[in-house]
Amino acid sequence: MGGEMTTRTLIVLRHAKAAHVPGLADRERPLTARGERDARRAGEALTGMDLRPDLVLCSPSTRTRQTAGLALPDADIVIEPAIYEAYPDELLTLIQRSDPEVRTLALVGHNPGVHELVLGLTARGDDSGFPPGAFAVIETEGEWAEFDTGRGVACWSPKDD
Repeated sequence: MGGEMTTRTLIVLRHAKAAHVPGLADRERPLTARGERDARRAGEALTGMDLRPDLVLCSPSTRTRQTAGLALPDADIVIEPAIYEAYPDELLTLIQRSDPEVRTLALVGHNPGVHELVLGLTARGDDSGFPPGAFAVIETEGEWAEFDTGRGVACWSPKDD
């Protein structure tokens, strides 16, 4: 049976601000200039917390791929089609299927799914919102396969500073 407990860290990142372009399909919407800036700032905030994901699960939409690339430029990014329009329980299933070797996992997705996922995992009753470009950091001592609740250790939003 398992040895010492290993802390695993989940970073849940909502895509940054996206443009509304008439006639453009929702999943093709690009980030705005502010969205690009906020995505880079989210990356700087993560680096400042010494958080470097071993793996990034990213929705296939343009805005999530751009956000992941700007915020986590050195990370191993895997496009996961199921994240687009996913419910929180579907997102959690993806997380639970992650390789046990992954210690720090990032998921880049969309509201309301990512926000509800964070609220569910941290059992936080307060709802201070989860604006575009925001992320939450959640730690757990167990395996990904058993992950269903964790400690919310950080929350960051482009509106914070």
